[in-house]
Parts: sequence; structure tokens; C-alpha cells
Amino acid sequence: MAVWDDLVGQDRVVDQLTAAARAAGATVEAGRGAAPAQGGNASLMTHAWLFTGPPGAGQVTAARAFAAALQCTSPDLALGGTPGCGFCDGCHTVLAGSHADVKYVRTDGLSIGVGDMRDLVLRASSYPTGGRWSVILVDAAHRLTEAAANALLKGVEEPSPRTVWLLCAPSVQDVLPTIRSRCRLLVLRTPAADAVADMLVRRDGVDPETARLAALAGQGDIERARRLAVDEQARTRRAEVLRIPLEVADIGGCLTAAQRLVDTAKADAEALAETQDAKETGDLKAAYGAAEGGKAPRGMAGAVKELEKRQKSRATRTRRETLGVALLDLLGFYRDVLAIQLGSTGVLANEDQRQALNRVAQAGPAEGTLRRIEAVLACRTALDRNVDPLLAVEAMTVALRAG
Repeated sequence: MAVWDDLVGQDRVVDQLTAAARAAGATVEAGRGAAPAQGGNASLMTHAWLFTGPPGAGQVTAARAFAAALQCTSPDLALGGTPGCGFCDGCHTVLAGSHADVKYVRTDGLSIGVGDMRDLVLRASSYPTGGRWSVILVDAAHRLTEAAANALLKGVEEPSPRTVWLLCAPSVQDVLPTIRSRCRLLVLRTPAADAVADMLVRRDGVDPETARLAALAGQGDIERARRLAVDEQARTRRAEVLRIPLEVADIGGCLTAAQRLVDTAKADAEALAETQDAKETGDLKAAYGAAEGGKAPRGMAGAVKELEKRQKSRATRTRRETLGVALLDLLGFYRDVLAIQLGSTGVLANEDQRQALNRVAQAGPAEGTLRRIEAVLACRTALDRNVDPLLAVEAMTVALRAG
């Protein structure tokens, strides 16, 4: 299976990246004194790329596939084959996350610090050790602190001849102008629901009707659609969120719904902590050679404290992400309500909630639905500004009642 097969509905982006990978291969072969592969054009390749697009469209998937194509060693390349075969050692190790010349950067916390970025810039100044290119893939480049972004700018301004930066962010506005001006921009689009459903049927063995409903409910987010298709718990939690518009008839219902939503997000974070935090702490102590019940080795206390700080930040991020998914589900619900009120005949994202949608649509005018959409958006903004989650969600549910 080629590395591009996981990109759903992104044919234009795949064509651009394939051409760039072919040009990059020609550059490598020319540097070795060999005859370049057919079709190479150096102008198609550049040292820095910025992948943007709506949530779940596949920015990181596209960047990882491009990294694999850059390291592809398929013998078919000399005959004009497409880079990114998916079977050679280069492709396989990149996709498995074990390639020595591909650094994948993702933070579990709320931001990427300047220390980590300086280390990456130093690494970017060296040639690849065994692969064709040295690739640094930064997931969530919008989470860079100001100091980290300035450090990244240094690396992008003065690139090594065989280093490629791959940055992923929700939009071009989320990246410093000085950085994005030095990157080639690739904008991924929201994949069609039919394409996502087809992928779920082919790759995950989901029955067609479940795949169709999951693809619609995912609203273009491929991973969200996959979870809804294969995870019963994810479907249950979505159903609980979509009950909220029917439960805010009084203040008591508003407060109860808000508390349940926040408690669910907290439970998700705690579940992750139980399985991941304990393992990380155990691995760290083992690395320091700490004996059970014995005295902590020198330096371990500081390392444990730093790890606990990162784990706390990750828990906060998990709560926010869970609430963010719930708010997107609510937005989709009210958007469908508005579509019904305005007489739209298009396919709704929440087809499986048609009865509830009709009930809410008949209960008030379209103007009230627009105000409810604004309330959900205001809650998202409040969470981004570190407002207490319970207060922000309670304010939203009360506003949903008022309409």
C-alpha cells in the first residue's frame, strides 16, 4: 500500500507532494553523481513546508507520507516510479516512527518550548546519517511559544542543504508571518463524507450504513469518523452530548448537563493518566536505577518533578480536547437545526438524530438557533482563554436555554 493511500480526498495535495518528492530524489542522485530519476524538477522542491487545513483533514498524515516519500528507496524510482511505495525500508521505518533521519515532534502539553526547538535547529544543521534527507516534522506548530517560534525561524532561514522542515497547523494565521513566508503552503480541504465512508468500509471493515453515518457525524474529521465507526464508547458519549439541546429547558437541567460534560472530559484525562503516567514514571525510575523502597538516586527527584509537570499539562490538554470535540458536535447539531428551519434539502451531519433535530427546530425561530451557535462558539473562546471549564460550559448551557 502506497504511503499516499491514507490521504482521503486530497488528490491535488498528493500530486504536489509526489512531484516534490520526485524532484528531491533527483537532487540527491545528482549530488551522488548518478543519473537522476525520470521526471525530476528541482523547482518543485523546497526546504520548508506548511500543512494547514480543517481539523481531521490529515495535515500530519500528509506530512508523514511526504517524509516517507523523501526517504523512499524503491528500485522503481529509477524507472519513473512514484516515490512513497510503502514497502521499502525507507518508507516502512518512517511510517513506523523509527527512521533515524526523521524527527517527529509532538507535545503532550499545551505548548512547545524554546529548549526543545533549539535542539531541533541544532540537529537540522547536520546532514542525514543514512537516509536521503533529514526531515523534521512539527505537529501542532501553532503551539510553539514565542521564543520557540523565533528559534525555529533561525533554522528555517538558514537551512542545511539536505534538511526539510514539515510544519502542521490549523491555518496559516496560526504561524508567525516570518516563518510562513519561508514555507511552501499546502492547504488540505475537508474530505467528502462519501470518500471517508468508503475508506472506513475498505480499511476498517465497517458496514456501509454505519460508515455513512459515522462519516457524516465526523464532519470531515477522518479520525473522529473512524472512532465513531469502531468505538461504541465514542458513539455513546456523542449521544450524551447531543442530548443537551433537549435537557436545557430549566436552570437545573442546564447545570446538570454542564457538570456531566465537564466530568466526562475529566474522566477521559484520568483514564489516560492511569495507563500512561504510571508507565512513564516507572520507566523514568528504572532509567535512574531506583530500587523499590530504596533511596532515590541523585538527580531523579528533579526529573520526576519535571515529568509530573508535563503529565499535568497533558491532562489539561486532554480535558480541553474532549470538551472541544463535544462542542463541535453541538455546533453540528445546531447547524443541522438551522438547515431544517431554513428549508434546506441537503444531507445533515446528524442524520441519526433526525427526530431530535426536528423537535428543536420546531421549538423556536432560526434567530434563536443562531444565538445558540454563537453561545457554543463563545464557550470555545472562553476555554482557549483558560476560563474555568465548568463556568464556561455552564454559561453556554444557560445561553442555550435562553435562545
